[in-house]
Amino acid sequence: MRLDVVTIFPEYLEPLNVSLVGKARARGSLDVHVHDLREWTYDRHNTVDDTPYGGGPGMVMKTEPWGEALDQALADGYEAGRSAPALVVPTPSGRPFTQELAVELSERPWLVFTPARYEGIDRRVIDEYATRMPVYEVSIGDYVLAGGEAAVLVVTEAVARLLPGVLGNAESHRDDSFAPGAMANLLEGPVYTKPPEWRGRGIPDVLLSGHHGKIARWRRDEALRRTTANRPDLIERCEASAFDKKDREMLSILGWEPEPGARFWRKAQDVEE
Repeated sequence: MRLDVVTIFPEYLEPLNVSLVGKARARGSLDVHVHDLREWTYDRHNTVDDTPYGGGPGMVMKTEPWGEALDQALADGYEAGRSAPALVVPTPSGRPFTQELAVELSERPWLVFTPARYEGIDRRVIDEYATRMPVYEVSIGDYVLAGGEAAVLVVTEAVARLLPGVLGNAESHRDDSFAPGAMANLLEGPVYTKPPEWRGRGIPDVLLSGHHGKIARWRRDEALRRTTANRPDLIERCEASAFDKKDREMLSILGWEPEPGARFWRKAQDVEE
């Protein structure tokens, strides 16, 4: 996979050289190119922004530097033999970035990122490149950052770990929280490693039992507990058919009840607790 990132802060993307992403680059699974947007400015101040039409606070990133930078990044990629680029636009107004979307992006051969600053990029830039390639406008959460570079790091790490050969165990991501295709998208439960006791705290006996069926059941129950506590909306969105008999028993203990519409709900007092 090829990644191109156009930014006014190339140094912000240094973490792409470390951890799993860095290893993926070293192995050749990920070909990353970071471009400084200011290289496509022609005034002495390297200006990339201007006041917004219609008035209002803040500044808007200009069309000309972005257009020339993206044209060059695309030309370089095509010259290197790449094809089928997709534009990824980090923005608070985009669709939520989910594990499902990470999987979708991991199946594309070439991603081009446009992390913006200020009030964002002149809309004509996005509309122009939408005529040439698919555009993914994505939000990593319901909050506003100073710029999109942090979102690029989040999306890249989520996508890169799904590429073949990046994780040491190819099956590792299949049990992730939010992994597509699971019986229900639950949060992962707690995990433990050696030593068996630390500061007077042990680990659950079932994990030492060697009984794989009981261990799997314990992990599933803990996932249901954690999801109930932290993300009950995930359970509310699941069809009742996603849960087996043992799941239903645990959900009942946790205060959930099936409803006629084939989903689960909790009474108001249970939610408040």
